[in-house]
Amino acid sequence: MDNLTNNLSTFRTLFLVKGILTLLFSFFFIAYASIGGFLWNIDEITNDTNSLPFNPGIIFIIIGSVGFIISVVMGILTLLASKYLKDIKNYNFIFVIAILNCITGILGIILGVFTIIELHKPHVKELFNKN
Repeated sequence: MDNLTNNLSTFRTLFLVKGILTLLFSFFFIAYASIGGFLWNIDEITNDTNSLPFNPGIIFIIIGSVGFIISVVMGILTLLASKYLKDIKNYNFIFVIAILNCITGILGIILGVFTIIELHKPHVKELFNKN
């Protein structure tokens, strides 16, 4: 039974690391939106009279804002999954977060697939049913 706890604690640690990395990645989107803010005001800074028909800065701001929100939400949900793995509860929540992590890059794919495999083991399901 000790080996089972070690597997779940390893996944807990990996989910914790993935959640922190996802939250740190959200700073990229803040920088991206800041570039959009700079482009938004470039006409005022340079006093250019031949401006574009639309402002490209708004595209950067929208993509940066949406990316920031998605990154923060995914980071928080991944950290919650780490907490629930520690407590061995909320099987369905952990399962869904493992699936969502499969769309977030190579680290998420590896973590998600191995978590799904681990969660499908009968003795792991019994641990969740006990709590």
